[in-house]
Amino acid sequence: MKNLAGRVAVLFGAILVTLALAPAAMAQLPQPWQMGMQAAASPVAENLQSLHTLVLWIVTVVTIVVAALLLYVIFRFSAKRNPVASRTSHNTLIEVIWTVVPVLILVVIAIPSFRLVYFEDRTANADITIKVTGHQWYWEYDYGTAAKVDFNSRVVADEDLKPGEHRLLDVDNQLVVPAGKNVRVLTTSADVIHSFFIPSLAVQRYAIPGRTIETWFRVDKPGTYYGECNQICGANHSAMPISIKAVPEAEFQAWLIEAKTKFADATPTTGPTLAAPVAVAANIH
Repeated sequence: MKNLAGRVAVLFGAILVTLALAPAAMAQLPQPWQMGMQAAASPVAENLQSLHTLVLWIVTVVTIVVAALLLYVIFRFSAKRNPVASRTSHNTLIEVIWTVVPVLILVVIAIPSFRLVYFEDRTANADITIKVTGHQWYWEYDYGTAAKVDFNSRVVADEDLKPGEHRLLDVDNQLVVPAGKNVRVLTTSADVIHSFFIPSLAVQRYAIPGRTIETWFRVDKPGTYYGECNQICGANHSAMPISIKAVPEAEFQAWLIEAKTKFADATPTTGPTLAAPVAVAANIH
């Protein structure tokens, strides 16, 4: 019995330690036994999780109130307690309440929802613009004509994984961005519909052939953040991960110079072109 109690105590302690360390770990990728969303790593993600919490509380209160009313009705108006049924057909006050209260609840949810939709749609003050093209089955990242950096990003095969790398998440060429800067993303596709999705940054935009769709993000802290295509796009849909590496601006500028040489001879498969080339490097502040 003592051994069992000791094991339970150790397990409980391990759970507490895991929960305490979880926020830092979950900022990058999903964790085993994780409950809830990944830790927010961008302003959009923070706003989205705040809205999620608000709606969760509203849903919880509504569920409890409705359940309590049902239990009260079952107990108070049972056939045993009321052998003769009431002939009441309506109650003006109750009808007004059950009409007005839901409307007020929807207004409370709608206002922050519309604000968040507008906020996450695009940014007027982008420091860098990146065109993202979905292919079967890899991503292409174009930093614009000024930067002259355009490369493909493919999943690392299982047999090529190195210690510390994550299966179906790590890629050969990461999308590198400056931390603390507003990054405009223009998504499109060269073949079928894909989806550019990074949970911890609250970014999700479809990549549709013949269309260019805009979104944005700002990574608050340097680090590596993972996502994937979450639109079923064919046989190798699961092999389209996204790996974003946020670095300080000085390190980003150094990477940009190195990338110009590294990808100079690369000939990435290009998707639909934009109406006008996007200048990037000159916009970095």
